[in-house]
Amino acid sequence: MRWDQGRAEIEKLLADKHLQRVPASREHADRVLAQARRHLVSAIRTADADPEGAYALLYDAARKALWSILENQGLRPTTAGGHLAAYHAVRAQLDPPMGQQLRPFDRMRRHRRDAEYPPADAPELTTEDVEDDIPRVKDILGIAEKILDQMSPF
Repeated sequence: MRWDQGRAEIEKLLADKHLQRVPASREHADRVLAQARRHLVSAIRTADADPEGAYALLYDAARKALWSILENQGLRPTTAGGHLAAYHAVRAQLDPPMGQQLRPFDRMRRHRRDAEYPPADAPELTTEDVEDDIPRVKDILGIAEKILDQMSPF
């Protein structure tokens, strides 16, 4: 069964070289999703001692969950497309109905970037920042876990 929602956006991301085709692999998608789950657990464990590191892990958990969806379809973001290409590709295919759960990813991406390359006026990440986004990352992981069996290779 062919997945049609968001097809035009995926074709554009491919044409713009923000996505590339790779062999579709459920096995690899499951491996990446398992990494995402471990990152989430590590983020929860380290939130108090190292909020910036924990937030990076939390963000990576969300990013890898999105990536697992694409790997299952035989798609992968390129260096030119980066993390945003993964977000745009998955969101195009799943919004609606799952856009609300996916939307926090872009804000988290900016938060993580500011923690990695902090502007002088950027507030420091706190344990509360990590704790606030844990449910959002769990939602994104849940989407990946649910959708892998439903989406066909692109």
